[in-house]
Amino acid sequence: MTLVLTTGLQWVGLQAIAWTTMLTANLSTDNFTQAVSKTFDGDHPCPLCKMIAAGKKSEQKSNAAQTKLKLEYPPVARQFALIAPDAYHKIHGREDLLADRLGFKPLLPPPRSLTC
Repeated sequence: MTLVLTTGLQWVGLQAIAWTTMLTANLSTDNFTQAVSKTFDGDHPCPLCKMIAAGKKSEQKSNAAQTKLKLEYPPVARQFALIAPDAYHKIHGREDLLADRLGFKPLLPPPRSLTC
């Protein structure tokens, strides 16, 4: 349903209904070629066609208003660092904990599954 509304297919469906209704009404009074011509020439719109045109026009106005709005974000520093909270430093100290600076390997190899 969201896809239909965002792409505007509801207007296509309503227009098809309007044209079908107009064609059947025109066929009761005119011959086939005149009825088709009267239905699709645009000079004889039915109330549903007028409603569809007004709906499309109001949708275009709201889309135009939405395109004028721009989201602007505050500037961000090019470099930033993630800093651990003070509670972490109280537990672990403030030493450098980078893996390549620790200088030792794990005592045991990682556990392996029993089924290889």
